[in-house]
Amino acid sequence: MPCMSDQPARWTQATVYPDMWADPDDDPRSEGPGPDGELPTLQDFLTNYRRTLRMKCEGLDAEQLARRSVPPSTMSLLGLVRHLAETERDWRNWITDGDPLPKLYGAKDADFHGAVAEQAVVDSAYSDLEREQAATDAALAEHPDLGERVGKEGIAVRELLVHRVEEYARHCGHADLLRECVDGRVGQ
Repeated sequence: MPCMSDQPARWTQATVYPDMWADPDDDPRSEGPGPDGELPTLQDFLTNYRRTLRMKCEGLDAEQLARRSVPPSTMSLLGLVRHLAETERDWRNWITDGDPLPKLYGAKDADFHGAVAEQAVVDSAYSDLEREQAATDAALAEHPDLGERVGKEGIAVRELLVHRVEEYARHCGHADLLRECVDGRVGQ
């Protein structure tokens, strides 16, 4: 008797390398040789992880984005988008000596708990993420010296940038697994 599963079949739209998300010529993260210098390299990695997260969410409706694919976890693709918007905002708190910015979504884990299958929530999450990314990018642009120490804790700008790359990279790994659970799509 065959084994029945509610898990989606694995698929990809790549044709050159069937185990990839997109063919190399179609991958928006492949734009020639890498940049020169430490700051441009960190910024390039961050940009590419941001694109990767977007790619992992492409083509899904509100229900699929909000689906908690690995119960009992509250994690979903939409929750990741909201979490990263909240995290971008919090990173600005690390830069300043002033009062912390208020949370976007409220209490701890509200970014995941509030990730519900409504198009308005999806649209708001993407808008929040773009706004918070731009604001954090602008705040960090005022500190081009990677060795400069900023904020109440005196964190080095380099450490903050590396932490941003790490946070997106880790959550892109989660997004790989979440997307595969939603529709079987796997990717690079």
